[in-house]
Amino acid sequence: MTAPRAHPFPPGSVRLSSRSPFARAREQMLHLARVYPVDRLLAVFRANAGLDTRGAQPPGAWEGFGHPAEDAWGPDDYPGREAAQTANLLRGHYAGHFLSMLALAAATEDDPLLRAKVDEMVSGLAEVQAALAATGRYSHPGFLSASGEWQFSRLEHFAPYGEIWAPYYTCHKIMAGLLDAFELAGNAQALTVVTRMGHWVAGRLEKLDNERRQRMWSLYIAGEFGGMNETLTRLSVVADEPRFLAAARWFDQRDLIDAGAAGRDILDGMHANQHLPQLVGYVHEYERTGERRYLDAAIGIFDQVVPGRMYAHGGTGESELWGPARTVAGDIGRRNAETCATYNLVKLAELLFAHTLEPRFLAYAERARLNHILGSRRDVFSDESPEVTYMFPVHAGALPEYDNIGTCCGGTGLENHVGHHGGIFFAGSGDRAELWVARYTPAELRWPERGLRIAIEQEHPFADRVTLRVQVDSPQPVRLRLHLRIPDWVAGEAGVVVGELALTPAAGGFATVEQDWRDGDTVELTLPATLRAEPTIDDPALRSLAFGPHVLVARDGGTTAIERPWDGRRMPAGAIRADVEDVAAALAGAGAVPVAGLRFEPVWNGSDERYHLYGRAVDPTIGFAGVDTGVPARRRTDGTSLLDDLWSEPAPRDDADLLDRIVAVCRDGLAGALVNGSEARAIVTAAVEALGASPAVADAAARAQAFIAATAAEPDAAMPPTLEIAVTPAPAASGWFTRPPTIAVRTSADARAEVRVDGGAWLAADGPVAIDREGVVRVEARATDREGRTTTAGRELSIDTAPPQSTARVKDLGAAVEITLVATDDVSGVDGIRWEGEGTFWATFQEAFVRALTDREQVIEFAAVDRAGNEEPRNRLTLPPAPKPDTIAIALTPAPRAARSENDS
Repeated sequence: MTAPRAHPFPPGSVRLSSRSPFARAREQMLHLARVYPVDRLLAVFRANAGLDTRGAQPPGAWEGFGHPAEDAWGPDDYPGREAAQTANLLRGHYAGHFLSMLALAAATEDDPLLRAKVDEMVSGLAEVQAALAATGRYSHPGFLSASGEWQFSRLEHFAPYGEIWAPYYTCHKIMAGLLDAFELAGNAQALTVVTRMGHWVAGRLEKLDNERRQRMWSLYIAGEFGGMNETLTRLSVVADEPRFLAAARWFDQRDLIDAGAAGRDILDGMHANQHLPQLVGYVHEYERTGERRYLDAAIGIFDQVVPGRMYAHGGTGESELWGPARTVAGDIGRRNAETCATYNLVKLAELLFAHTLEPRFLAYAERARLNHILGSRRDVFSDESPEVTYMFPVHAGALPEYDNIGTCCGGTGLENHVGHHGGIFFAGSGDRAELWVARYTPAELRWPERGLRIAIEQEHPFADRVTLRVQVDSPQPVRLRLHLRIPDWVAGEAGVVVGELALTPAAGGFATVEQDWRDGDTVELTLPATLRAEPTIDDPALRSLAFGPHVLVARDGGTTAIERPWDGRRMPAGAIRADVEDVAAALAGAGAVPVAGLRFEPVWNGSDERYHLYGRAVDPTIGFAGVDTGVPARRRTDGTSLLDDLWSEPAPRDDADLLDRIVAVCRDGLAGALVNGSEARAIVTAAVEALGASPAVADAAARAQAFIAATAAEPDAAMPPTLEIAVTPAPAASGWFTRPPTIAVRTSADARAEVRVDGGAWLAADGPVAIDREGVVRVEARATDREGRTTTAGRELSIDTAPPQSTARVKDLGAAVEITLVATDDVSGVDGIRWEGEGTFWATFQEAFVRALTDREQVIEFAAVDRAGNEEPRNRLTLPPAPKPDTIAIALTPAPRAARSENDS
């Protein structure tokens, strides 16, 4: 075994304070845990086993009873896709998540009511398992499910999603819930039930050769197995059963492990949450086997996702799929950031920290826990719904997708919000008493093994002062090595004070204090934060705003990208000037801060309002620190301006550095004819007035004044006319214009403006010019003044205003149909086709799927999306009812039944 170097504390050891921003989501989810009836969760299981459902209705959505004509088929008596009628094929997964939530909540809150609900649910599942075994219909008495065993058999013959739905994924949720009930809530019966399930799984998989298993796990959604390798590895320890570790390794996906360990990126087009839980399992397999390739694979793939495929709030993926490497702005669509994926990325990050002690993993976990995970919970109490997001979209003017009863993200959301105490503290695994503080939110650690209690105190979530109070249970001091994470978002000088010891640690690492701690000792941390704009990795002009660890969103009712002069608001050390002086006070007092005329709020506040996670930097004039000089930001032929020079790396560190940089940039601008003397002096004068008051800037201010004096006698050089090609509306996040763009050529008042398109004739540009072409279009403009001086500019516009066209091809199979979806797009190209039917979700089409006909019409909705981001209106394919037995002969006549298709626009 390979033990981690650090480990989290068990549930119940860490309690959140009511002052923590996480407390409201925890209380809201605990309310659901306490009031939701267990009978409703067990209903699908009892119905499958032929037991009394006690009048309870299932939760709903994916967690329904299935089709009325569906049987609980065993491994060998499934009648085939041509005859079977099925629905809700993922049922049971949500109940598994709910059991995990109950177990975690019971342990954390030490609540007898929650513990009793765990016992009630485990007892009900044990009764179902026994009833299923008594039928003799299934391959092993350990089988436990809310549907038949046939899906597992069909997966072994490579049935696609549509005929089956991720049977091992559902199995994992049930097994994980039972294992949590044992490990967290101490329910011994749960270990008996899950151990029997483990033997059933091992019995199925050990009969298959490796190549068959590899093909099974490669199937889109059908082969998704959640964290089966994690749960079986954990089970192998608590049950002391080597067979379960072997079974866990049968879930290894060879190509993923090899690519991850080698640092080879194969993620483009892969289903994110189909593979992220596997990585968590690989770390557990590494712990049990010591095989380094497992850990290397997990680290390698994490590094391909963070930061290169990570949105500002910590989410990843578009329509559940990963896009190209190092692409964030270019992969913004309408269905970004599945919350399940972030749930698993956080688990992975904290496991990787435990083995490597690298703070970068904690940096991701802090960002994702605070922003995506906390933000995924609506600020409301509910007796029915988890009120969490499925997708947490990032496009302009997005709305959060709250609710999600019975869905996958509804299930992980149940667990997320009773687990906010996790990842705050980590204990060392060696003999020496060692503690890591990973993130700062009001909470208390109780560590009886060391005789310690440590409380984190903070006046409000945006305060830069944090206090740790130490309580020692004995009169004797306790030796402890304390590692305090100094986040990489810290701006300026961090401070750590312990008694007479004062440290100034660097951001992005740890401050370590080892001493004998006495009751009443304190640690005072100063973690200064600033408002900052963070560019996306593939488009520096597309930026999100953050203050410390808090990602901020603009509340604005528009649905097109907001544009603001972000460079004109930049200050040293990566800061952005707000419309108020004290950003922390504004956020703490009003819950929002005004910036550039917009209201920015923490993305985690649970609001229903429309939001903008990103905005685009547009700076037509030169500015800095919120000062607009009015001087045009003329561009060179390569598209750069003096603003790019002003903030080139290494960027100015302080006001004096910025003032010196401004003088140097203006001097270069004079030489390069980007400014004249009057303009340069205006820029430097504005800088002295804005930055030169402090004594620390006196020397730089003197140098700036000297530049002004030295250039005062020089006559202004005649400048070519200013020229800008403005395009409206803004392009989609993809960079393509999905509505016909109009250009306006802006130039000096005495200049003549002309424009041409794709090398055509020059035409006067006296007003707006509509571009009515599709594809990649080259627009050029020129401005000529009275003296004949000319400025030229060009822009390349990618234009695709028409959505793709999709259609369905239907093959009659008798009591079922096989559906193939195809689409075409002649401009940007087809990005994908999405579809859903009753009992499924809006999924990406990968291959032909089968739908069983029922006793009534079914509607399949589908729509294609192109690479520009255009999505066609949903098409509707109406499937007829299944033929009645006495009319089957009619169905076999030369005039077969035909599915109807229409567009619902």
